[in-house]
Amino acid sequence: HRPTLNHKHRSSSSESRRHAMSTDGDDLPRAHIKRIVKAKLTELMSEGGPDAKGKTVDGHVQKEALMAFSECAKIFIHYLTSTANDICRDGKRQTISVEDVFKAIDELEFGEFGEPLRQALTVFKKDAAAKVAKRTEKDAASKKRKATEEGGGAADTEEGGADAGEDDGEEEEEEEEADEEEGGADEEVEEEEEVEDEDDAAGGDEGEGDGAAEE
Repeated sequence: HRPTLNHKHRSSSSESRRHAMSTDGDDLPRAHIKRIVKAKLTELMSEGGPDAKGKTVDGHVQKEALMAFSECAKIFIHYLTSTANDICRDGKRQTISVEDVFKAIDELEFGEFGEPLRQALTVFKKDAAAKVAKRTEKDAASKKRKATEEGGGAADTEEGGADAGEDDGEEEEEEEEADEEEGGADEEVEEEEEVEDEDDAAGGDEGEGDGAAEE
């Protein structure tokens, strides 16, 4: 008993309905349809409370019933799409907007769906914005961590260079000290040799003096 379409200014309504009733094309995922139907059934069954044994009543759906749900959902989507497309074309546009969908819902006289759909859309936008913000924060933290790691590596390289320079300076000082010690030892050896030469010379003079005295 629900009117199917407002024909006031929709000249292509019959064509839209004909296209909408066509079920050709891809089927909706049956697993999703089953999950949606079962969730709603569980909600409805729980309103009646538990059974005589105190157990929660589970609703059951035949396989053919799930197929019927799937086909009905697909026809509704086609019908809603055709109506939204008519509204979009009347506005001389090529892209269906969310407002076109809401207007199509009103025109099909499913106006009671409008408010829940708008609330769902608001939640969807908030979730999408939160995901974007989280991804942006994660990317910023990753870049900061990478920059910190690169900066730490450069600092380690500089410290390593400074340590190497200090080691080279210490080695040079040690070599200079060793050279100085060797130079001092050479001077002592030379002094000792000079003293020995002087002693030898003095001994020779004394030997010549003794020989002259004996003569």
